[in-house]
Amino acid sequence: MNLKALLFDVDGTLAESEDIHREAFNAAFREFGVSWHWDRAIYREILPIGRGRERIRHYVERSDPETAQRPDFYGYVDAMYNAKRRAYAEMLADRGVWVRPGVWRLLNECRDAGMRLAICSAASEYSLRQVFENGLGMDVFDWFEVVGHGDLVSASKPAPDIYSWVLGEMALPPQACLAIEDSPQGLRSSLAAGVAAVVSVSKYFEGEDFPGAVAVVSNLGEPDRPFELLSGDARGRRYIDLDLLRTWHADAYAAGGTDDVQKVT
Repeated sequence: MNLKALLFDVDGTLAESEDIHREAFNAAFREFGVSWHWDRAIYREILPIGRGRERIRHYVERSDPETAQRPDFYGYVDAMYNAKRRAYAEMLADRGVWVRPGVWRLLNECRDAGMRLAICSAASEYSLRQVFENGLGMDVFDWFEVVGHGDLVSASKPAPDIYSWVLGEMALPPQACLAIEDSPQGLRSSLAAGVAAVVSVSKYFEGEDFPGAVAVVSNLGEPDRPFELLSGDARGRRYIDLDLLRTWHADAYAAGGTDDVQKVT
């Protein structure tokens, strides 16, 4: 089956937005007068927890058990998370966000070629709108046919739920699609849904293993700024374009179709 759609993660994949998320969490902690501070090492440890509220709860339950015993703990965390969301929106509006190499080039090429595009993100709809509108200066619903976000499913990545939801909305089988991810949990999510994936490693996941990926690269690359190929066969190419993605998609399903992809979870 030919490649019919590309399914993109957002944070870390299209834009290096995770540090802005981290800074927004820290701003919320300051607003609430607590001494917690997430440096990059701490944030890397909790990034596999897909949702912001759950990240705060996880951290507090292990680092400040007295606060976790508050009778209003869940409401307290919700209020803190809402403060984080406001801080995130303000930071994006003030400074924008760094789009990763090759993203604009590839999205424009796909759009010109009529390739179907979708978002498969663990982030909330609010966060997605902020990063696209305030950070990237674009309407996510204009560029992407289907926008899958964390508010739509009960289980976050690495569960397959968001990929399964997007596939249903697009009325496509997994073997017609290819995912672009940046993290181990994102890769596991796509593979669990039967969708082959290419990994463009974000800075928070450098040095991680990505078993089952079709290819792993440092970024999508540009003609004058080639990617570093970390695993896979790039056929001598220096940057990812639609032709290479079609080749990788064919490679991923050549041996045994969707079943071979699903086994690597």
